[in-house]
Amino acid sequence: MNAIRNDVEIKGAIKQFGHNTVLNGIDLEVKQGELLTLLGPSGCGKTTTLNLIAGFLEADSGDVYIKGKKVNKVPPYKRDLGMVFQTYSLFPHMTVYENLSFGLKLRKIAKAEQKKKIDRALELVRMSGLENRYPRELSGGQRQRVAIARALVVEPELLLLDEPLSNLDAKLRHELRTEIKRLQNEIGVTTIFVTHDQEEALSMSDRVVVMNAGKIEQISSPTSIYNHPDTEFVFQFIGKSNCFDGRVVVVENRKISVQVGEEMTYADVSNIMGEDRTLKPGDEVKLYIRPEKVFITSVSKASSSTLELHKAKISQLNYLGTSWEIAVSLLGKSVQILTNEYDSSWQYGSEVYVGWNPSDIMLIKK
Repeated sequence: MNAIRNDVEIKGAIKQFGHNTVLNGIDLEVKQGELLTLLGPSGCGKTTTLNLIAGFLEADSGDVYIKGKKVNKVPPYKRDLGMVFQTYSLFPHMTVYENLSFGLKLRKIAKAEQKKKIDRALELVRMSGLENRYPRELSGGQRQRVAIARALVVEPELLLLDEPLSNLDAKLRHELRTEIKRLQNEIGVTTIFVTHDQEEALSMSDRVVVMNAGKIEQISSPTSIYNHPDTEFVFQFIGKSNCFDGRVVVVENRKISVQVGEEMTYADVSNIMGEDRTLKPGDEVKLYIRPEKVFITSVSKASSSTLELHKAKISQLNYLGTSWEIAVSLLGKSVQILTNEYDSSWQYGSEVYVGWNPSDIMLIKK
């Protein structure tokens, strides 16, 4: 069996703008045929990383390789890549067909072959029949489809997308991210996608790179990033979370007993985040749990639960259509719960019991 090839490698890249270090020695490998997403807050370095790969920027130190070839000094037009920007960047005075033919003409592709490639690209993005329209005659979603088709029509070895959906409304974003994933699967082109939207990253990617302050916090599959974060930043940035302060009381076998206020809760040793993953009695810790991992039940049904339960009081109830978002007062904190279950007895001020599985608690030493 052939080993999986890395289509892109970044080794020790550092990039500064004045006194501001935007990339602080990152290492990254992008596998052949995968869709890899760079995810993080504004200013974390994800677009700078993409621009290093594209050739729009050069690292102050470190190297960039594409297909095993060092490309530090290679200009963008010689890197055999397609790029899709946030702002579409279509030529307004050209029709859809002319926008797509532009790159093919530069590559001196014959007209008959140009038509075949353009027809195929428009078919892929489901824009056939609109080749004679101008960008101003298209919706935002259609313009972004054309921008994607223009990147694909030259059959690049690498497809780079820089926040391509951020200017669209929620429904169009959902529709187009499904289309991009379908296209990427169908064509098999290695794709690097930049976004600050967690849902986009988790739903589309083979792997996610979470970045923060010029460094990579974690690289893993979407499920691992969400369920098994390596750092406190990743846990807090991806999805919602509840946080408690506690003190370790007992560490026995794989079970950790933690005092939280006047109550005791439990966690699994495999769920310790951070560089120091050893805990001992007396250590101060933070406990994190996702809202959807918190169990809620009425006082009358509490005795039938097998979980360790804590008495709480409902402070907020929001109906979201397919689920309920509930806030309860517990141990002096407001705890968020996301559940599909609902009991008609639950009202503002109602007493309830909440609990969780020890395997769903994440710990980090203070």
